[in-house]
Amino acid sequence: MLLSTDGGRNLSLESILMGLPMSDPSAWATAMNNLGMAPMGMTGQPLLPDFDPALGMMTGIPPINPMMPGLGIVPPPIPPDMPAVKEIIHCKSCTLFPPNPHLPPPATRERPPGCKTVFVGGLPENGTEQIIMEVFEQCGEVIAIRKSKKNFCHIRFAEEFMVDKALYLSGYRIRLGSSTDKKDTGRLHVDFAQARDDLYEWECKQRMLAREERHRRRLAEERFRPPSPPPVVHYSDHECSVVAEKLKDDTKFSEAIQTLLTWIERGEVNRRTANNFYSMIQSANSHIRRLVNEKAAHEKEMEEAKEKFKLALSGILVQFEQIVAVYHSASKQKAWDHFTKAQRKNISVWCKQAEEIRNIHNDELMGIRREEEMEMSDEEIEDPSEMKETEESALVSQVEALKEENDSLRWQLDAYRNEVELLKQEQGKASRDEDTTKEQQMKLLQQALQGMQKHLLKVQEEYKKREAELEKVKEDKLKVETLLENLKEQVCTMQVFLVQSLDFVAAVPAGCCLVPMTFVLFLSSGIISTFLHVHPFGASIEYICSYLQRLDSKICTAEVEVLMTRLQNTFRQELSGVGASLEKRWKFCGFDGLKMT
Repeated sequence: MLLSTDGGRNLSLESILMGLPMSDPSAWATAMNNLGMAPMGMTGQPLLPDFDPALGMMTGIPPINPMMPGLGIVPPPIPPDMPAVKEIIHCKSCTLFPPNPHLPPPATRERPPGCKTVFVGGLPENGTEQIIMEVFEQCGEVIAIRKSKKNFCHIRFAEEFMVDKALYLSGYRIRLGSSTDKKDTGRLHVDFAQARDDLYEWECKQRMLAREERHRRRLAEERFRPPSPPPVVHYSDHECSVVAEKLKDDTKFSEAIQTLLTWIERGEVNRRTANNFYSMIQSANSHIRRLVNEKAAHEKEMEEAKEKFKLALSGILVQFEQIVAVYHSASKQKAWDHFTKAQRKNISVWCKQAEEIRNIHNDELMGIRREEEMEMSDEEIEDPSEMKETEESALVSQVEALKEENDSLRWQLDAYRNEVELLKQEQGKASRDEDTTKEQQMKLLQQALQGMQKHLLKVQEEYKKREAELEKVKEDKLKVETLLENLKEQVCTMQVFLVQSLDFVAAVPAGCCLVPMTFVLFLSSGIISTFLHVHPFGASIEYICSYLQRLDSKICTAEVEVLMTRLQNTFRQELSGVGASLEKRWKFCGFDGLKMT
C-alpha cells in the first residue's frame, strides 16, 4: 500500500517500519496514527487499546486540521514553484479528502462587490443542513443556509474574509461517515454567489465611507476658511454714543465706519435718530481732513526719499566715472605695455562692465529727472498761480542737471581721447603690416571682380534667352489672333449661308419639297465633321459617302469631295500606306488651331 505524502515522494509501509525503532512504542503509535492505521506491533498485537478504527484516530485526541480553532483555514503562502498540498479534514459526521495537487485549481467567477455568500455544489444526496453547518461553520459565523433539492446550497457568512476560507474547500471530496455509497459522497464546488443583501450592505458601507470622506473634507475646508467678521450690534442710543467716540479715534475708525454703514443700510435712520446720524456723518467727514494731512506727510517723506536717492545715485555715478577714468588711463601705452596679457584682458573686461553699469545708472537718473520735469509741467498746467515758484525750482534743477551732464560729458570726452590714442597706437603698429595685407586685399578684390564679371555674363545670357522667349510668345499670339480672325470669318460666312438657305426654304411653296443640293451638302458638312471627329485616324471619301447616303441617297461623291476641298480649315486630305496599299484619307482639323493655343 503506497501513500502520497507530497508531490514527488511515495513512502511504503515497509520503509516506515524499518525506519522506526520498536523500543519506542509511542513514536510507532504516532506514525501509524498519522497514516490513519491502527497501531500494531511486529507480532500483530495492538499497541494502543483505545484506538477507534472507524475514525482512523485515537479516541479522545482531536485530529489536527486547518479547521481547528486557532489554525487558519488558508495555509501560509507557498512559493510559486511548489504545488499547494491540502490535507484531509475530519469532522464529526463526515470526512473531506483533498483533490489531486497536480490538477489545476478550480475555476471561479468574478467576485461581486461585498460578497458574503457562496454557492456550494456537489453535495451528497443524503447531506443535511446540519452536516453543511458542521463543515462550513469552521470558516466563520454562518448567518443563513438555503439548501436546494438538487444537491447544492447557498451559504451566507457574517464577514467577507470568511468567503475566502470557504473557497479553500472547493475541490474536496466529501464522504459521510465511513459509507462508500454514491448518495453519501460528493465533490464540493465552492464559488462566489451574487446576493441582493450583500450588494445592499456593500452600497450602504460605501455611502457611509463617502459621508465620512465628505465630513473630513468639510472639516479641512473649515479649518482653512478665514474667520467671519464679528456681528454688528443693533442700534441704540448707548451704541450710537460709543460709535461716535470711535469715529474720532484713528485706530478704531475702520470698525466704527463699518457699523455706521450697516446701520444706514438696515434703515435705522428716522426722524428721531436723524440728528445722531448726522453728527456721526460729520465726524466721518472731519476724518477726511486727517487723511489728507496724512497723505501730504507721506508725500513729503517720499519726496525726501527721492532726493536722497538722487543724491546717492549721482554720487555713485561720479565714482563710476572715476573708476572708468582709471581703466582708461591704465589702457594708455605708458602703463599698458607693463601689464601681462591676462592682466590686460581682465582690465578691458572690467572697463566694459563698469561702462555698462555706469550707462544703466545714468539712464535711470535721467529717467527720474524726466519724470520730475513731466510732473512739474503738469503742476504748471493745473496750478497757474504757482508758476513763479515752480520756474525757480525748475531753473535750479536744470542748472544742477546741466552741471552733472557737463561732468559726465567731460569724463566721456576723456574716455574718447584715450580711445583715439589707443587707435593711433594700433594704426602705427598696423602700418608695418600694411604692405603684406595690401597684396592680399588686392588679390581678394581681383577675385571678387572676376566673380562679378562671370555673374554679369550669366545674367546677360539669361536676359537674351528671356527676350527670345518673349518674341516667340508674341509670334504665337499673332498666329492665334490670325486663326481666330479666320474662324470668325468662316462663322460669319456660314451664318450668311444659313440665313440665305432658310429664306430659300421659306420661299418654296407648301406643296413642293425641292431643296437645293448645295444646302443638303452644307448640312452634311456638320455630319461629316462629327463622323471624322469620331475617326481620329481619318476615313476615305467612299466610307464617308456611304455613311451620308444612308441619310440621303441623292448625295454624290464628287460633290462631297468638292465641298471638303473648299473647307480647308475644317478638313484635310492625307496619304497613308505604301505602294499598292496607298490610300487617300480625310481628317478633321477644325480644332488644330485651338490645340496650338
